[in-house]
Order: sequence, then structure tokens, then C-alpha cells
Amino acid sequence: MTEDYSLGTYSKLAETAEKKQQPVPPAPVAQPRTQKVYDETRQATTIPRNRDTTAARTHDTTADSGDYIEVVRKAVKLLGEKAATHRFTADEKDAIADIVYALKKKGISTSENEITRIAINYLVWEHRQNKQTSILSTVLERLNA
Repeated sequence: MTEDYSLGTYSKLAETAEKKQQPVPPAPVAQPRTQKVYDETRQATTIPRNRDTTAARTHDTTADSGDYIEVVRKAVKLLGEKAATHRFTADEKDAIADIVYALKKKGISTSENEITRIAINYLVWEHRQNKQTSILSTVLERLNA
């Protein structure tokens, strides 16, 4: 059974990068919401409900949790100096080749090596951010179970 890799991680990374490049319109000024409540005589009474949105205090705002697209882009932009050999299954190799071909038809030049480096750099970044809950740690734990 083969999986459709055409909308895989690279596509998600590209979509996220495109979204990040689009300017974000300023948020409208929040007006207090009201709710109409009816008393026994069916006269409407307005009760304000101030439920403004507040920013979560738990968001990680450190520099190394910044834009992972930019982190991966910078890493892959550097020319790889060390040669390496990796063994892929036929399905994995075909899936990467399909991605390269689909992107070429869209006018995006890439290679199997570049796609592999993007995947590796993303896994490394995500593992540094999430440690034991990272995709890499989770898959490796299940492989070794």
C-alpha cells in the first residue's frame, strides 16, 4: 500500500511560508458584546459580556522557537559539504521523485537531496524544541518497543 506524498511535509512547509509572507490585516478594535435578556414583562434588558480575546501566557516566545521555515531555509541554503549515503525503500524514492516532478511542473526547481535536507533539518529543529514529545523521539520509541 503506497501513500500519497504529494501533499506531504514539504507542501505544508511551503504553504506555511506563503501564509507568513502575506501581510496580516490589523485586528478590529474589540467592542463589548451584549446579550439581550428578557424579564417577566418581555422587556429586553442588555447585559454586557466583556469577553475580549487575550493572548495566551504560555506561548513560547524565545528566539530559537522562531519561524521554523526560516530556520530550515537557512540551513538548506548552505551548501552541504559532507557526502552521505542513505537507503530508501522503492516507495520512498518514488514519492520523493514524484514531489520533485510535481514541483518542476509548477516551476519550482528542487532535487531529492534538497527535499531530504529539508526533512532532516525540520526533524532536528522540531526535536530540539520538543525533546521527548518530538516526532523523532516518538517514532524511535515505537520502533524500539
